[in-house]
Formats: sequence, C-alpha cells, structure tokens
Amino acid sequence: MNSAISTPQSIVSEVSPGRRYDLDWLRFIAIAILLFFHTGMLFNPWNWHIKNYEVSESFRYWMTWLHFWRMPLLLFISGAGTYMALGKRTPSQFARERFSRLFIPLVFGMFVIVPPQIYYEHIGKFDGYWDFYKTVFEFQPYPKGSLSWHHLWFIMYLFVYSLVALPLLIFLRSPSSTLFKEKIRNILSRPAGILFGPSALILITQIILRPYFPEETHALIDDWAYFTFYLCFFLFGMICYSNPLLWESIGRNRKHLLVSTIAMLIPFYIFYFHLRELIELPWSIDTIETAFDVTAIFVSWFTVITVIAFGQHYLNMPHPWLARINEGLYPFYILHQTVIIFIGYYVCQLPWSIAAKFWTVSLLTLISCVAFYLLVIRPFNPTRILFGMKKG
Repeated sequence: MNSAISTPQSIVSEVSPGRRYDLDWLRFIAIAILLFFHTGMLFNPWNWHIKNYEVSESFRYWMTWLHFWRMPLLLFISGAGTYMALGKRTPSQFARERFSRLFIPLVFGMFVIVPPQIYYEHIGKFDGYWDFYKTVFEFQPYPKGSLSWHHLWFIMYLFVYSLVALPLLIFLRSPSSTLFKEKIRNILSRPAGILFGPSALILITQIILRPYFPEETHALIDDWAYFTFYLCFFLFGMICYSNPLLWESIGRNRKHLLVSTIAMLIPFYIFYFHLRELIELPWSIDTIETAFDVTAIFVSWFTVITVIAFGQHYLNMPHPWLARINEGLYPFYILHQTVIIFIGYYVCQLPWSIAAKFWTVSLLTLISCVAFYLLVIRPFNPTRILFGMKKG
C-alpha cells in the first residue's frame, strides 16, 4: 500500500504534563523510517510510481520486513493518541477537531499535494503540468484517472477510524468499562496473551476478508481486508493505552516479546526467500504464499508490540526539541512522498550509483520538507490549517 497520520495527540501536539514521551519519539522514528522506505521504493524491484533504471535486490530484504510494521506502528500509536485526545474534548468537539485536522488536509492533499506524483508517473503523456492538472477535475479515480489520495490513504483511514471508534472511546473512558478492562488485562498481560491474542484476531479478519479483497488497490476505494487489518492496530492501541496495568505489563515483558519477534522472523524470511527462488521447500507455491501471508501477520503484530515495549522502557523522556519536532511531523508526512518523487525523477536520470542516488534523494527530501515547513507552513495560519495544524 502507498503509505494520519494522526493529528494532535497522535502526530502533531505539544508536549504536556503526563504525556507519553515514548510515543512521541516512536512517531518521529516511524516517520524517519517512512522517508527511507519510500526513497527505497525508487530502487527496489517492486512496482512504484517512478523507478530508477537500475534496481537492487538487496533493498527487498530490509524493506519487506519494514513494510509489514511501519504503518501498523503508526496506527497503534494513533489509537493511543486518539484515546488521549478524547480526554480533553467532548464527543462533538472531538468530531469537529478530527474534521479540521484530518479531512481538510486530505482534500487539500488530493488536489494539491498528490497530483504531481501522478504527473511524474505519466509525464510523457502531457505537454506540461497544467496540461495534466486539468485531468484531475475529470474526477476519474487513479489509476485510470488522476484523482487519488496515494500515501494520504492513512489520513482518510484515520479519519474514519476515529469516528467509527468514538462509541468505544466513550466506553473506555467511562466507569462502566472497568470490568471489561480487567478481563482484557487478564488475557493480555502475559507474553503469550499479548503476542497471540491480538495477532490471532487480526488473522481471523484476514481469513474472512482476503478471499473477497485479495489485491491491494490504488483506487479511491481501498479493499476492506486492508482497512480492517489496520483498524485492528488502531483499536488495540486504544485498548492497551486505556489500561495502565496492561500498558505496564507490555513494557515489563519486552525481552520475551523481542525473542518471540526474532523467532517469528525466521519462518518469515524462509518463506520470503523461497518466493524469490533462493530456497527449495517441498510445498506448492500457493501453500508457501499462504504460509508467508500468515507469518507476515504475526510478524506485523509481534514487531509493533515489541517496539512499543522497548520504547516505553527506554524512550519515555522529554527533550527540549521534542514538541517542535512532533508539531512538524504531520506536515512532513503529507509532503514527503511527493518531494521524493519530484527529486527522485531527476536524480534517477544521473549516472550515479544506487547508493549515491538513495542518500541524495533522502537528504534533499529531508532538507526540502523541513525548509518548506519552516518557511511556508509554520508561520502562516492559512497553511497551518491546510496541513492540519492548530492556528499559531
């Protein structure tokens, strides 16, 4: 999938007393991973909007693991952040805030930020950008047309998740949820429970839905299997964070979670390498693909909960720059993929090595996005609103 980010309390917010600094640091780390992951898409053998003329198989080996937990981690963090956000607002205030912080940037992004990505993908078909841009208003969904949310699917999903989950949020914050939280804690407070309980539930949703929605799509209506997959991480982020005793047990069991994640990566890569025809297994290709899909679901959850556990233990500390960094992460996310494609289109035409191009695109994207944020977005209320920030 192309890669809301959450908004205040999820991606953009000020550090306040009692705030989970570990979640702030993990947001920052997750967005940094997205920068390098999407730059890597220029050079790995997977299909993408634009590609370097030379690709490298080596990119597969680190990117395939990242693919299965980078966005689930952000959804989990956003679920926890959404639980925090409701605590400061009434349900109606919460819904209005989600509209302004998520829906407005989504619409703006679909008509301003995303179209250049589609243009560079089909640049040979048009006389110039404005010749292309007229096709956006034909309202034909991508890939047949030029209307898409591309990497901003995350913002749309988070907007829907936040509204759909509102009744659960209200329940989790009410005294009537005490018994429910206690039962959940009893199930998930042990390493086996927190590892296999949620991952088994996620697996069940995919067994039910994937036969009907087997392929990932770039169209405006994404398939329900992926929608539900990411929803599970969002909901578990809410549920885990709403229960302090459960949250503490996750951090306490971090070493068990790490060992389990490493162990799960062994079959994950065995099945993956076989699909690359590097390892012979006495099974049909369909069986191996199914085994890989199942293992990938467990790897997704195991990795996310392990990262959360270690972040809780080692990263829950403030920093003078942390609030400023977190404020800029949401605009950075909105911008980064378009900037990568814009810069990457020209850098990939240079007679350089893949490594030189990778680091050049990554560095120039970082500098460009940060500069645009500091000079154009952060100082002015109109642009702050369009990029999902509070008024200055």
